[in-house]
Amino acid sequence: MGDSFSIDIDFNGKAYSFETRLEAVGYTYKFYIVANGAEVTFEPDEERNYRVIINVSDQSSIKDGDIELIKAVGAKIQSIGLS
Repeated sequence: MGDSFSIDIDFNGKAYSFETRLEAVGYTYKFYIVANGAEVTFEPDEERNYRVIINVSDQSSIKDGDIELIKAVGAKIQSIGLS
């Protein structure tokens, strides 16, 4: 089981707070959040930037506006610098 904490984002004039789970996987970390009912996973790629993984079954619950919000969460995670 990983550690939980909140990631706070100001996006388009609104404040968002995402409960985030951090788990060590091998020699790296993965971040898990729930956005609009879908679990979104952030994991480092080969260049140590975080990529987003959304299960196919959850993709229908992600709206167009959520994509930019998820990108903002990714930028916040990237700034944490755990990769």
